[in-house]
Amino acid sequence: MLMKKIPCTNLYQYLSLCFIILTSQVVLIKAQRTIDVGALLDFTSPRGRAGQAAISIALEDFYALNANYSTRLAVHVRDCKQDDISAASAAIDLLKNIRVQAIIGPRTSTQAKFVSDLGNQTHIPIISYSATSPTLSSDHTPFFLRTTVNDSSQVGAITAIVSHFGWHEAVPVYEDSDFGMGMIPYLVDSLQEINTQVPYRSVIHSYATDEQIKLELLKLKTMPTRVFIVHMMSDLAARIFSKASENDMMSAGYIWIITDSIANVIDSIGPLAINSMQGVIGVRPYIESTKKIADFTRSLKSRLRQENPNIDLPEPTVYDLWAYDTVWAVAMAVENAHLPDENEWVSQIGENSTDLGRLSVFKTGTRLLNLILDTAFDGIAGKFHLVDRQLQSSNFEIVNVIGKSYQQLGFWTTQVGFASTPTFTASSVLKPVIWPGHSTATPKGWQIPTAGKKLRVGVPLKDGFQQFVKIERNKVTNQTTVTGYCIDMFDAVMQSLPYYVPYEYVALEDGDGPSNLTYTQMVEGVYLKKYDAFVGDTTIIANRSLFVDFTLPYTDTGVQMVVPIRDKRSTSMWIFLKPLEDDLWLAIILLFAYTGFVVWLIEHRSNVEFGGTRKQQLLNISFFSFFTFLGIPKERVLNNLSKFAVINWMLVAWLLEKNYSASLTSMMTVQRLQPTVSDINVLLKSGEFIGYQHQSFVEDLLKSLNFDENKLRSYSSSDQYAEALSKGSANGGVAAIFDEIPFLNLLITEHCNQYAMVGRIYKTGGFGFVFQKGSPLVPDVSRAILNVTEGDKIVEINRAWFGDDVSCSTQENTFNYDRLSFRSFRGVFLITAVLWGLALFISVVLFLLKKISAENISTKVRNVEVLPFSEHKEGDQVASSTEVINYAHEDDVGENWGTNKINVSQKVAFQAEELSYPEASC
Repeated sequence: MLMKKIPCTNLYQYLSLCFIILTSQVVLIKAQRTIDVGALLDFTSPRGRAGQAAISIALEDFYALNANYSTRLAVHVRDCKQDDISAASAAIDLLKNIRVQAIIGPRTSTQAKFVSDLGNQTHIPIISYSATSPTLSSDHTPFFLRTTVNDSSQVGAITAIVSHFGWHEAVPVYEDSDFGMGMIPYLVDSLQEINTQVPYRSVIHSYATDEQIKLELLKLKTMPTRVFIVHMMSDLAARIFSKASENDMMSAGYIWIITDSIANVIDSIGPLAINSMQGVIGVRPYIESTKKIADFTRSLKSRLRQENPNIDLPEPTVYDLWAYDTVWAVAMAVENAHLPDENEWVSQIGENSTDLGRLSVFKTGTRLLNLILDTAFDGIAGKFHLVDRQLQSSNFEIVNVIGKSYQQLGFWTTQVGFASTPTFTASSVLKPVIWPGHSTATPKGWQIPTAGKKLRVGVPLKDGFQQFVKIERNKVTNQTTVTGYCIDMFDAVMQSLPYYVPYEYVALEDGDGPSNLTYTQMVEGVYLKKYDAFVGDTTIIANRSLFVDFTLPYTDTGVQMVVPIRDKRSTSMWIFLKPLEDDLWLAIILLFAYTGFVVWLIEHRSNVEFGGTRKQQLLNISFFSFFTFLGIPKERVLNNLSKFAVINWMLVAWLLEKNYSASLTSMMTVQRLQPTVSDINVLLKSGEFIGYQHQSFVEDLLKSLNFDENKLRSYSSSDQYAEALSKGSANGGVAAIFDEIPFLNLLITEHCNQYAMVGRIYKTGGFGFVFQKGSPLVPDVSRAILNVTEGDKIVEINRAWFGDDVSCSTQENTFNYDRLSFRSFRGVFLITAVLWGLALFISVVLFLLKKISAENISTKVRNVEVLPFSEHKEGDQVASSTEVINYAHEDDVGENWGTNKINVSQKVAFQAEELSYPEASC
């Protein structure tokens, strides 16, 4: 083979170039500083090995991209195993012997609690990408940072799921550690804000045996709650779900919600665990899939296979992404810190000879801490920026474990709530869920445990009002039969529930007789868990609702008074006066007189029928209105104003006559039942005896209304009520009975037209069913009550216990016949008075105008002499016939007619017959 010779000049240039490159590399290497950083990982778990590989890949990628940096991180890895002591010991080794300037890790929150104290003492930043407990976020650990999200941030998403499906109870199942307990207070508070109760908290130790786990799960199985929120490390969770599946707790009806500590590692949790978690709902921070993540995932899997060829390694998780971004953040901060060449460690002064006492303080630690806090960049897990010394996330992904992996149900963010797409557009609908047992129907969240007892329902044994509750015991078979209106209602309601609830009635009695307990004491038995529910004629009142839950009422509400009634049909000889009150009779009499006076005043000057002597005119005034009222007026009116007044009076008279006739007819023919007492104030003033139902809260109500305790008498049945009312207060009975409306309705139905409910209704809640506080049955039973009371079933129950008699339903209408009073017609009288006053005013005005005109003519007439026509001379002034007539109307002219002379200036035909004046002639 022939070799081409290289010229010496070119060879010299080539060797010089190589020397320059090698020299520059040596100078660059000498210029770069190595910064020691520790890493606390758990090599006993696959997750620890994955974290180590992620840190190595992050260092390679960072410095490949930033080759010109003057600093290089040297990561010293220590195995902290799975206990806190090992983690603390490894951290002390790094601080004492390596003098690291930052520590990445440890993995768990309990380990981080110990190591963070060392960071506070030495001013070394402790950065964990997997410790999520909220207890670590405090001012007591200023040098602890976490590049992961706080567990409390997912509480809103979990609560939203519970609220979305309408579950009213949930049980947290969590690890007995700082990590497990840290989130629970936040979760419980958030659930209570949506009225979801937490009846029990299941705490499982990290090192619990399979038998201990089984016993705890059996305890949960005997409880009615079926919503479980699991918060623990994934290895413990895998054991929990495996045992739950063995105990048939992963079947239809159960709801399991897992937090991000489990949901983040679903893909790497193992096929056996996944198989036992079918139907579980998970919440985890949403990480958008990108090319960076895909490339990192390939590199991580390749690295793990090379380093661990004989181990079945899990899939990469979000924690590996956060470990990758954590290394980048520390490398950036170290580069920007410009740490001095000399070692800035200060030994602590003290007499403590332990390793902790001999740890030195890193003087530049605070500056490095602040630089890490200020570091922000786009990492492979999303935006890297620490707020309050931790990574922030408000976007969560809701997943459903199906098959070998999971399916997305939707997303949740604090800004918009549920969203169906990663664009986070508000949507209240999640994708269909496959629940445990491969069920597609949404579980109700609770059920009566099949292994537990039936629902024990307390029922009162009472003497009276057995239409509501009646207990009969067969002395031969010793079997108890419970019947009544309230029992039928409860049976109908429970049958209308969309699920089956087994229950049994428990009679509350003393021996063979009724219990002496009050209803409030019986209700307290539910609170004390002597029985699960209480059914009877139990009223919903405020003080009882403090310690039990009531359903919606299923009867009328309120307390009212019932009193005897009597027939008020009058047989008096003076009944014709009864339809009108005295004030109205007086008003009519005054109107009669006023009518006659007004018409006389207008008519008497021009109508001879209203003239005559004063006695005749007074009689005209008296009888005119009466005859007009009868429609046969004696006198004829001429003036238009008089006619107007008479027409108005006839209209008023017609209205009064029609109402009078109707009222008198009803008083003489209709049965009018009137209550003996219509107002409670009458009873208070008279000091009458008052009745109420035995052991009822109505006794306290009457005392609060200021009734004398010595005037109160208790009864136990409607028959006793009737007997006491019939006797009356003076004969050993009572004047009135106070009780709840359903009982009074029964009394009135049985004794129709004898008693009536009157007076004010004192509001109560009505009859309701009683359950233990926080019982998940209450909402469903309340809805079922509405279905029953709005349908035909309530009609059948009412007919069965109270019959079809509705003859008393219109009884109230017979109590309201009132006598007619002036108040009822005051508008009519007012209009009449105004119109007649107007007519009278117009009449007076016209009269005054005529009087003034007549006085002017009188002055002229007095100055002329009246002469016979034959004596008139040509040129004499002669008064016109109109002037003479007007003049003659005046009394003074009439009296001197013929004595005065009228001088005329010309001859005019003046004839006496032209004058038409009744009292004078010319």
